[in-house]
Amino acid sequence: MTKPHAELPPLDPEMFDPVCPSPLAPFRVGDKWAAMILRCLQDGPRRFSELKGPLRGVTAKSLSQSLRRLERDGFVARKAYEGTKPRVEYSLTSLGRGLLGPLDAACAWTREHWDELIDAHEAHLPQVG
Repeated sequence: MTKPHAELPPLDPEMFDPVCPSPLAPFRVGDKWAAMILRCLQDGPRRFSELKGPLRGVTAKSLSQSLRRLERDGFVARKAYEGTKPRVEYSLTSLGRGLLGPLDAACAWTREHWDELIDAHEAHLPQVG
């Protein structure tokens, strides 16, 4: 069961490596930001502004598009709250939560093969000279 938003600690703005998302990672869920958005939501619902913190380099437009795609694909739920301070929160659906295990496995594999991935990538870069 997820905690209500008010009880969640803030997201760590340093939770992702500055080179993330790396083009070297061979696995991708959705678009460039989707897997990291899922990670940000793993402990409970978050507001749009909270998601931007750890997702260095994401524009508001890209984050909105990623969240819409994740919602369309059934991984994320969007809930709007009315009142004096209207707000929107995003949370994982059971389908989205089911992706966390495979993401853990993909991340472990990528860490294990990082040097090989770098070597393969560098072998196909244009030669300058």
